[in-house]
Amino acid sequence: MKFFNFLFGKREAAPTVATKADVKKILHIVASPRGADSQSSKLAEAYLQAAKAENPNVVVDVLNLWDEDLPEFDGDKAAAKMTFFGVGEMDGQRQSAWDQIVAITQRFTEADEYVLSVPMWNGGIPYRLKQYIDIITQPGLTFGFTPESGYGGLLQEKRARVFYTAGVYAPGADPKYGDDYHSAYLRWWLELVGVTDIEVVRFQPSLMTADQAGDQNAAAARSAALARQ
Repeated sequence: MKFFNFLFGKREAAPTVATKADVKKILHIVASPRGADSQSSKLAEAYLQAAKAENPNVVVDVLNLWDEDLPEFDGDKAAAKMTFFGVGEMDGQRQSAWDQIVAITQRFTEADEYVLSVPMWNGGIPYRLKQYIDIITQPGLTFGFTPESGYGGLLQEKRARVFYTAGVYAPGADPKYGDDYHSAYLRWWLELVGVTDIEVVRFQPSLMTADQAGDQNAAAARSAALARQ
């Protein structure tokens, strides 16, 4: 119980972000491997360009998950995590594994705003994004826990802007065109770590629309308008 209360209590030390004019750092998490052909990345880029035009103090840190050497969340890292729940001891090998997790997570927690460009893969999110989430979603780093209160996010007063695309799926479409587990999952995860200011732009579907170029441009315009709100 002592550990749980300590862990949850770390919420007071969580980084905060002030007003829009003071936002300094945006972390753009690129979940698509398609580079310049990525529809979701085009939407995110439209938003980022508008955001920088609105606030010249903005610095964008691009985290392309397909270029990163993301470590496996293996047995040592899992064992290190469990020591925070009172299971086992943090020995040298586990501490070394945990230090690697802390270093990766710090880049995430230091950002004021998160921009995620996320295509739908098989109803869910790309596996590299899931791997990244599994690495950084750690006790004492991004969430706290007590048996009485359950989970509590440590990343208070941050915000997320998420850009979703899908080739066939669209909200409200017939179930034969798929279901949406990627936006449902990401909203749950963002709220788990404390991010509740979440805005979304969708370009769905991107392949079955009668005017693909026109609809894509309209989605990009909505993305830019979001930055100017």
